[in-house]
Amino acid sequence: MKKILLPAIAILTLSACEDPFNRQGVGFTGIDGEPRTVSDVKGAVAFVPPATNVPAELAELPTIQASTDKTEFDKVAGVAIDNGGRSDTTAVQLTGSSSTMFLSTVSVNGTLFGVLRTENNSTKVDNSVGAAFGSQTERFTGCLPAGDVYRKGGSSRSSGFAVPLNCS
Repeated sequence: MKKILLPAIAILTLSACEDPFNRQGVGFTGIDGEPRTVSDVKGAVAFVPPATNVPAELAELPTIQASTDKTEFDKVAGVAIDNGGRSDTTAVQLTGSSSTMFLSTVSVNGTLFGVLRTENNSTKVDNSVGAAFGSQTERFTGCLPAGDVYRKGGSSRSSGFAVPLNCS
């Protein structure tokens, strides 16, 4: 009985010391050479903010709430892109070589999306930015992607990208 009870008490005691809303976790805090931010990872993505921790910055911002009567998931993602943040109070600003992008979280009909968009709908970026955003969703948002990346735009260039998130 002591063999089971003592380790269980030790685990519960140690887990009580950690903040349950801390998204960094063990192994992602820069210990043992692990990168602390996306900007520390060479060639991680095309858009990297200087000297900031993107998931922490994003967590401090409010989630934008939106609703729609549309039921198709690509249309719901389009609503998320349209409502994505475009200012410092609603989004994290990411600067790249060709344009400025804004990263925000948008909840549409209860589904949470990570949204990466340009300043306005007339500014377009290459669709490879959306692919990079999809593959680096966890690094940018601190949440796992819960589906495909959706885009708003043409066949080669788009003004925004949205990916459903699983933050549980």
